[in-house]
Amino acid sequence: MGVMGIELEQAVEVIISHTRPIEDTELLPIIQAEGRITAGDVTAAFDQPPFPRSPLDGYSFLADSVKGASENAPAALPVIAAVYAGEYLEQEISDGEAVKITTGAPIPKGCNCVVRQEDVTVENGNILVRSELKAYENYCFPGEDYKKGSKLLNKGDEIHFVEMGILASAGYGQIQVYRRPRIALLVTGDELLAPGNERLPGKIYNSNLYMLHGRLNELGMDVICAEQLKDEPVAAAKRLAEISSMADAIITTGGVSVGEKDIFHQVLPILGCERLFWRVRLKPGTPAMFSVLNHKPMLNLSGNPFAAATTFELLARPMLHQLAGNERLATKRIQAVLANGFEKESRGRRFVRAAYHNGAVKIPEIYKHASGLLASMKGCNCLIDIQADTKRLTAGETVTVLLL
Repeated sequence: MGVMGIELEQAVEVIISHTRPIEDTELLPIIQAEGRITAGDVTAAFDQPPFPRSPLDGYSFLADSVKGASENAPAALPVIAAVYAGEYLEQEISDGEAVKITTGAPIPKGCNCVVRQEDVTVENGNILVRSELKAYENYCFPGEDYKKGSKLLNKGDEIHFVEMGILASAGYGQIQVYRRPRIALLVTGDELLAPGNERLPGKIYNSNLYMLHGRLNELGMDVICAEQLKDEPVAAAKRLAEISSMADAIITTGGVSVGEKDIFHQVLPILGCERLFWRVRLKPGTPAMFSVLNHKPMLNLSGNPFAAATTFELLARPMLHQLAGNERLATKRIQAVLANGFEKESRGRRFVRAAYHNGAVKIPEIYKHASGLLASMKGCNCLIDIQADTKRLTAGETVTVLLL
């Protein structure tokens, strides 16, 4: 029946070794590609910009045409044409001639500089230029942004607004990306009510479903179902078997401890699943359980809200990272200095909610740390990893922080 009571790092190794990365891809319009992961390298098919262009509104000509120009002896150049952004002037400009040009317009042949519009005077169809210009002054070269054949995006890059802009600038209307992981989220507990219903004696509202659904969305998952199961092993097993054909992974909360209503100890045998581990040496969320159903990883977390939130970050997030191949989902640990102390003794490994900012980390009120309490997590953006046999933490100590 698998290993009982393993270390966190061992549990993560088991989960990752039984989670297959998604290799399915889809072609998406780039306007829909925000947050997706590139399925291959993307290279430039042409120089960007594809032609020499003007960085400002003004006049373009050959720099030698204004050699020796000064305030007292301005160079007079006839303006023989105008070129605007989006146009292209086939005509080659001769030495001593100028063209009017706007920002972004192609610089015509025969020209190698641009003077600002406000730096010249226009008289009788000529411009008076009162200073010399260097060759290629105010001149944007072809390929200044990137050259033809250069790599724009790497396989595995996450696409956001900058990447979308780069793809568009390179002429890509579509991009091949990996399919989003399809996650089934289920919670158990006959005591749970859907928010919005009348509160009944002995009942509590179902917070886990909404909390974890929100987190899965934040992490770029496709939540294909989010529902509550009754504390009935046969019915729960039937529903899980149905869902496993559609999902890439299954996450549940509740039903994993040692009580009469902790149904997953009965559900797994009904499904014919091997329990790969049950109980992880940490608080909160010790009774986390992991198995594989129809080749899909199934992670069963504690039903206590903060325990569910914590073990989601510690166990589910590495699973999602493995599925999606998105490096943003990788667990990030840093060192931080405690702004205040934590008086509780930690006989076993403990994870404490906290708020990290600018190298310092602050722990909320000590009496708000029970695994069933959720409200004190508001404003928290990290977990402090407290090792086993730690007597207490004092302000000024350096601790390991897991960023959420």
